[in-house]
Amino acid sequence: MGKVNSYFTRFLPLIFLLNSTCLPVSSSSALAAWSLKSNGVLELRTKKNAYLKAYYQKANQLYGDRFWVDFKGELLNPRTIKGNGPVKEIRLGKPISGITRLVIEFAPQKSINPYQLKLIGVDENKWKIKLTSFPLNSFRTMKEGNVSKTSVSFPKKQELRSLRDIDLRIADLPNIKRNKYSVVIDPGHGGPDSGAVGIDGLKETDIVLDVSKIVTKLLQEKGISVKMTRNKEVDVDLSPRVALANKINSDIFVSIHANASRGKKRNINGIETFYYSGWKGRLLAEKIQKEILKVSPGSPDRGVRRGRYFVIKKTNMPAVLAEIGFVTGRLDARRLEKKIHRRRVAFAIAKGILEYFKRVG
Repeated sequence: MGKVNSYFTRFLPLIFLLNSTCLPVSSSSALAAWSLKSNGVLELRTKKNAYLKAYYQKANQLYGDRFWVDFKGELLNPRTIKGNGPVKEIRLGKPISGITRLVIEFAPQKSINPYQLKLIGVDENKWKIKLTSFPLNSFRTMKEGNVSKTSVSFPKKQELRSLRDIDLRIADLPNIKRNKYSVVIDPGHGGPDSGAVGIDGLKETDIVLDVSKIVTKLLQEKGISVKMTRNKEVDVDLSPRVALANKINSDIFVSIHANASRGKKRNINGIETFYYSGWKGRLLAEKIQKEILKVSPGSPDRGVRRGRYFVIKKTNMPAVLAEIGFVTGRLDARRLEKKIHRRRVAFAIAKGILEYFKRVG
């Protein structure tokens, strides 16, 4: 593609990684389907656990503004697709061995604002980026393949059997010094605020209260002082939740939630955990995320990320917000509606908390 204009190198590359897995040079392209919609949104479907790098280059004497994405694996059929309207052409090629490149080049005088470019992973194999804004229907959608095709990986029967056989005993949880630590467990939403509502009316508030009660019981059995921000279906504002934790000066604050996708898309599933700041907050989030994934095989790892949620921003101690699955997701919802899975998730959260205390001492 040539050298990127040095003026724009501070914007480049735009990189998004999700469980990156390097494919061998001889493997086929990780790009499965793409669609550039008439509103300027590029949507991609890839193989699971793909590694993507996205770049932008300002127009020069030879080319218009360009945006491109590199994927692992080789393209079998390099090609150029004639554009329409503000899009000059779309090229798919092999810049180097083992790499596929999707290039979108805009017509002269049509520019992209690089400050607004952000490649977002919306699922374990779905991506989107708004390249620019054009008037509605200013050009025809161009695409190859079915971007919306689902590829949810359901666990194999033997995986489900092994989970059923897990012995959720107190003795199997890590041991820490008793009567040393205090924890606040925060079941999200409550009462008239049901939170997310998913498949077959599955309510976030019911799930997270059940999980939170089990987490509380497990931690208390291990000698930890635990307070819940609510222990029944009542509406509690955000400020009192934070005030409780700050008043007793708890060692950590853990808020438990269930997710929902816009449009209630059933193919979107996954586990993610947020922290606001500090290495302790991140460590706590990592420990909990790791353990929940163990009991949710096939559910995408949406990662540990920084968030600005009120309850983790305003607390004075390491705090996390765990999203234990999508009530709108086909895979997650069928699990979250079951008592045994909620017990597994609670066990995982408790174990993550105990592993955190073992680490920080």
